[in-house]
Amino acid sequence: MTVSSVVVVGGGIAGVSTVAELRKNGYAGELTLLTVDPFPYDRPPLSKDYLSGAKDLESIALQAPEWYAEQRIDLVTAASVVALDPDAGTVAISDGRELSADRIVLATGGHSLWPSIERVVREPLDSPAGEGIPRSATGVHTLRSVEDADALRHVLLPGARLLVVGAGLIGAEVASTARKLGSEVVLVDPVDPPIAAAVGAQVAAWLHSLHAVHGVETVTATVEKLESTRAGVVAHIAGQTEPRTFDAVLLAVGMVPDTALAKAAGLEVDNGVVVDDHQVTTHPNVLAVGDCARRRGHRRAEHWEAAVHDGQRAARTILGIDPPAETARWFWTDRYGLHVEVVGKMRSPDADHQTVVRGAVGEPPFSVFTLRGERVIGAVSVDDPNAVRAARRMIDRGVDVRASDLADPGTDLRKLLRGSR
Repeated sequence: MTVSSVVVVGGGIAGVSTVAELRKNGYAGELTLLTVDPFPYDRPPLSKDYLSGAKDLESIALQAPEWYAEQRIDLVTAASVVALDPDAGTVAISDGRELSADRIVLATGGHSLWPSIERVVREPLDSPAGEGIPRSATGVHTLRSVEDADALRHVLLPGARLLVVGAGLIGAEVASTARKLGSEVVLVDPVDPPIAAAVGAQVAAWLHSLHAVHGVETVTATVEKLESTRAGVVAHIAGQTEPRTFDAVLLAVGMVPDTALAKAAGLEVDNGVVVDDHQVTTHPNVLAVGDCARRRGHRRAEHWEAAVHDGQRAARTILGIDPPAETARWFWTDRYGLHVEVVGKMRSPDADHQTVVRGAVGEPPFSVFTLRGERVIGAVSVDDPNAVRAARRMIDRGVDVRASDLADPGTDLRKLLRGSR
């Protein structure tokens, strides 16, 4: 069947990557991109440059406004999809319109996870000075959208007291940004150190220690109760005898995929919209990409590049061409002026794996590799992106390397890629 019309539901990086890849590979049919936002924008800056005010909304747009017209993409903004009919190939929008398409791609993303913390609203917080300033009436925030970032930004004043619940990537980045803005920050997480599974225990411990260096109080515990009062949010932290009052609380404990539309349409949902290796759902006319999707037999990926690859794979599936080659997973994070990149899988040393340090942990730039035999399977770098770039090629190509060569900062990693010993 020739596909002559495609509707993509969701304007995040997965949705924009889908429409871009379709046009790049010669798709000439009707192409519609629906987003609830004023235009598609990038989300990683929400916890960093956008939150700090260093960038405005227009500067984090995923594409220039004219790009959509140039690519003959019908961009429909402020569009909330209320129903999907896979058999009919239609999506219903909240304004009463119904769009038809040969293929529908769900890129609905996700929502911030609300942990099981007892929450009590005694009375709304005092309104901030000034008209039109957004603020959570309860003082409890999440960070998933520009609106969320706007609400949080207006709280992060010099001297403001912020409690961050969750010390993963978003929590750590917001803690860093808040300190830059002069706020007092307490960061609570039950895991010590956080993100060890992603970056390895040694690097995770050092990264977590940076909070104290920059004036953030870290607490290894859980938050049991939050009470919103006119004076602030009262937090009951496990192990602390007295509750503490904050001007704002950020819940940064993860996200849940937005599967409501898919579930109502009868698609299989299991910790995400279930798709095959070509991003096709359990209905052949519907595909799913990005944070809302989970490939059968795999864990759901939530990183920016994974969403890009999903969109590219879905577009190529629609066009009936080969998908892009699989590559080792990669992501990045920034905190306290340091740039961290991770590729592949980091493992603790054991009988089958060894850890190789290039440079010295805690003295950027440095990198840490995980080897299985003579094969690199993972790497993390701090202010050393070239090392991760080389490690990714080593993983993808299955290059044999010596641990001593990786550990030597004088070794040109590009020579190892060429098989030079």
